[in-house]
Amino acid sequence: MKRLGGLLGVLGLLGVWWLAAALELAGGTIPSPWTVVHTMYTDGWQLYGPNFEITAIGALKGFLWGNALAIGLAVLVVLIPPIESLATQLAILSYCTPLLALGPIILVVFGGRTPTVFLAAMYCFFTTMVGTVAGLRSADPASLDLVRAYGGGRWQQLYRVRFIAALPNTFAALKIAAPSAVLGAIIGEYLGGVDSGIGVALTAAQTAYNVPRTWGMAIAAAALAGLGYAIVALAARLATPWTAEAAR
Repeated sequence: MKRLGGLLGVLGLLGVWWLAAALELAGGTIPSPWTVVHTMYTDGWQLYGPNFEITAIGALKGFLWGNALAIGLAVLVVLIPPIESLATQLAILSYCTPLLALGPIILVVFGGRTPTVFLAAMYCFFTTMVGTVAGLRSADPASLDLVRAYGGGRWQQLYRVRFIAALPNTFAALKIAAPSAVLGAIIGEYLGGVDSGIGVALTAAQTAYNVPRTWGMAIAAAALAGLGYAIVALAARLATPWTAEAAR
């Protein structure tokens, strides 16, 4: 039933898109789905392949760095409660800081593709840290007491009980972080300093007023974000099979 609902949603979206193109809404800047697909086919893998790969690599690096730092800080918060206030302020700062203002600074200081990885990591950090902290604290008190009764300390409680309890919340946060990393990577490419990537191709298509190609690149970006979400969702299903059974 869920798959049928999803299919109907996609078909409905395509229908609205086709209707908007037929009615020439927004000054005729909405091409039909067929026009976009034909343009993507004409441009071919030689355009989409390298740009898709470059953006995917940047997003993956940012995803790994941002989530590693977020999970590490979440573990420290649980092990050393007095630092929670500082860690929370740091996470909120990373979430509220206008990243478009930080990007040019990172570009000037480091150059290259560093802003792409940096922004991808920043877009992941807050969500993953909050989700992991909540997951670590959701551990069963009775299980923690049992470990403590057998002489276990905070580390034993952490890797015997809390890590397992945190998996569902952490994976839920990672599913949000994956598309966010793609968004951060594309924004980093928008800032300049690189000569390839979906963000660069989007800018070039917009400058040339190639509307179908612009839409095609946007679809490629959405596909990359969806791919990231799907991979994390599959990993979550394999790592936490009990959550899928509970949802049935």
